[in-house]
Amino acid sequence: MADIKSRGGARAIRAVLAFTFRHWARRRALGIGIALAMSLATVTEIFVPMFAGRLIDALSAGGGDRAAALGAFAWMMALGLAMVVLRHFAWWGIVPFTLGIMRDVSRDAFHRVQRFSTDWHANSFSGSVVRKITRGMWALDTLNDVLLLALLPSFVVLVGTMLLLGAHWPVMGLVMAVGAIAYIMLTVLLATRVIAPASRLSNAWDTRMGGVLADAIGANAVVKAFGAEHREDARLAGLVDKWSRRTARTWMRHTWSGTGQLALLWAVRSAVTGTALWLWWQGRASAGDVVYVMTTYFVVHGYLRDIGQHVHHLQRSVNEMEELVLMHGEPLGIEDAADAVPIRIEAGAIRFERVDFRYGGHDRPLYDQLDVSIAPGERVGVVGHSGSGKTTFVKLVQRLYDATGGRVLIDGQDVARASQASLRAQIAIVPQEPILFHRSLAENIAYARPDATAGEIEQAARLANAHDFISRLPRGYRTLVGERGVKLSGGERRRVALARAFLADAPILILDEATSSLDSESEALIQQAMARLMAGRTAIVIAHRLSTVRSLDRILVFEGGRIVEDGDHETLLSRPDGRYRRLFDRQSGAISILDEVAV
Repeated sequence: MADIKSRGGARAIRAVLAFTFRHWARRRALGIGIALAMSLATVTEIFVPMFAGRLIDALSAGGGDRAAALGAFAWMMALGLAMVVLRHFAWWGIVPFTLGIMRDVSRDAFHRVQRFSTDWHANSFSGSVVRKITRGMWALDTLNDVLLLALLPSFVVLVGTMLLLGAHWPVMGLVMAVGAIAYIMLTVLLATRVIAPASRLSNAWDTRMGGVLADAIGANAVVKAFGAEHREDARLAGLVDKWSRRTARTWMRHTWSGTGQLALLWAVRSAVTGTALWLWWQGRASAGDVVYVMTTYFVVHGYLRDIGQHVHHLQRSVNEMEELVLMHGEPLGIEDAADAVPIRIEAGAIRFERVDFRYGGHDRPLYDQLDVSIAPGERVGVVGHSGSGKTTFVKLVQRLYDATGGRVLIDGQDVARASQASLRAQIAIVPQEPILFHRSLAENIAYARPDATAGEIEQAARLANAHDFISRLPRGYRTLVGERGVKLSGGERRRVALARAFLADAPILILDEATSSLDSESEALIQQAMARLMAGRTAIVIAHRLSTVRSLDRILVFEGGRIVEDGDHETLLSRPDGRYRRLFDRQSGAISILDEVAV
């Protein structure tokens, strides 16, 4: 879907309405029932003024026509009762109708966000994404109310009134029609051409403000570490100033728009009243007819006045739903093939066959005809400078990216033809910065296997050298770890991530810088747990610290997207001018600073 923000107001309305009607179609019967009940309830209001006019004529007749008066009164009471009952059914039906759609929209949005590409998440503020979804959900609630409970009855009143008045006095029907059409056109024009652009901009700043708030609050530890509270206050204050200016402009446009609509309504009222008096002077209307016309106009006036508010609410809902609709229209990035099947990984053999890969927007490919094989059960280290292609290598194995050429095979199966869920369920990963949910330690460990028993969770924690520190906590495995695991140290978070990988018991294991930035004691505990975890599995270990990979079966040295060296620690170390030897000597301090500069 094209970016709705770049479209005109009318196109944005069409896009949002199309999105809404698709969800209405899932509850077609209930939606039709609501519309029918509301329309019939509104029709009763059209006929009440007619019987009010008959009541006046009956009362003003010579001696009074009691039967006619009572008949008119009875009809008014019956129509009022019917209106109450029908409106109740309409409002009763809108509750499950709207809640069901809001539930579907939130689930669909969350479903898509979870499946958007790694790059999409890297370029998005989580706070802004949450704001788009929640704001769009509640805007949908307003939109349903406006369309079904407000604009639909307004349309019924206007059409019905013009037909009834036109049947009695064509000139009165014409005056009412011209005034109503002029008012509606003015309202729509103001909403789409004047208010919508300002609302769209103020909503964009509202989304940005939500992202800045979430970013600063989520990184509060960094803010405190640098005593930067005042700096973040100033940053938010600048953003709030811009947001308030954009919002003030939107609200002032609403104010001027409302004044213009009110002035036009008074002009329509004057025209209708003047026409009714002219018909009376001409002897073409009785006093009861004048009461009928005026009462009818008061009903129409109320609906017309409300139409202005409803159209503004509609436009505001559209503005607030635009980003949610746009999100639903974005491509997932990495999608399962139409004929994707679950992959079955048993041995864990990995093969890159003439793989090409380039990041979006980059002219130069990172990988060009990359060929490499990893045998089942082989423990392979991946080393090299930052940007050399190490992380991309494992992301292609996980299919977080798609190769732009060639194939990535696991046990002879092309990962591009496999369902992503089945692939990743059979690959355990321990990232450099493990991310934990704000849930209990037991829930975080069991995330790999939600059906795991308490005994299995504890056994996985013991294998990961995590049980001892967990058991010392006041609530043990029931301890909440805080947002993203902030209540635990870096070493503790990694041991929890290792426990999660033990519980997954996957045939392929990826360890991404699992021992970096740790104290010696934590590093020893994690290396011990890693050795247990790698046993009997195909393991890929990304490392900057070469002490992590020296005991592995094989080491791949990446540079500029190519594998420039391949062998075990001793073999690679024996090459005096080799890249691995240079990296090893650099870390061990064998190369002086001057030598390093010369290199």
